Amino acid sequence: MTLNTNAISLAVPQGNIESYTHYVKQIPVLSAEEEKALAIRLRDQNDLEAARELIISHLRFVMYVARGYSGYGIPQADLIQEGNIGLMKAVKRFDPDKEVRLVSFAVHWIKAEIHEYILRNWKIVKVATTKAQRKLFFNLRKSKKRLGWFSQAEITAVANDLGVPEATVREMEGRLSSVDTSFDAFNDSDDDGHEAPAPAAYLQDLSADPSRIAEHSDWDQHNNDQLSNALAALDDRSKDILHKRWLNEEKKATLQELADKYNVSAERVRQLEKNAMKKIKLSLLQA
Repeated sequence: MTLNTNAISLAVPQGNIESYTHYVKQIPVLSAEEEKALAIRLRDQNDLEAARELIISHLRFVMYVARGYSGYGIPQADLIQEGNIGLMKAVKRFDPDKEVRLVSFAVHWIKAEIHEYILRNWKIVKVATTKAQRKLFFNLRKSKKRLGWFSQAEITAVANDLGVPEATVREMEGRLSSVDTSFDAFNDSDDDGHEAPAPAAYLQDLSADPSRIAEHSDWDQHNNDQLSNALAALDDRSKDILHKRWLNEEKKATLQELADKYNVSAERVRQLEKNAMKKIKLSLLQA
């Protein structure tokens, strides 16, 4: 009796993975000749039924790969569905002329989708962003021989084996050992002395505090007034030099441009600028 593959959905039913597994295991495995013929139909004729048969015949392999990631606390059904997405991407890119079986080509795409899903959903905050961190995330547990933190010798060995800096190993070990904490978790424990407070109890956002806003505004206004008074006490030439050298938002004048304007040397302009800055600093300190 042949199995009707049209009756099998690629979506894994939540809570009924046993039934899905039972049906998938009954799907016959394609021979190399059958697989190549279907792949040629898909490539040359864009035959979607051929693509479906290729995907259906490899669902059991996706289950096998997904089973290897069962230790990350993510439902097996979710991992299988993500692996199925990777399988579909592989089927779309498969070249039957390369003389490589689809299962060998698809394993990269299946694992890539599962890896990305685990990294997105393992914790609230993404634990691995760089290439080295992603590599370390999926290898650190395999390298750990015992419970507890790594010793320095173990850190060095893992870093050498995976080709990453020791600092990256320490950082990833800390991320893997940490737990997600709700910002405003409600503590209903009767033992108030042993429960750590939620971050909402000690993290404060003071950026919208009216008193601080008013204080900063008054301080900025005070500084602007003091600077204006200090500039007003300078002679016109020194004031103009500072404006064009420091306060002009469009273009900063060069020493030579100001020297040509006032018919003096560039060194003299630099001296006038330096003296004017000293007078302003002294005025601000005495305010």
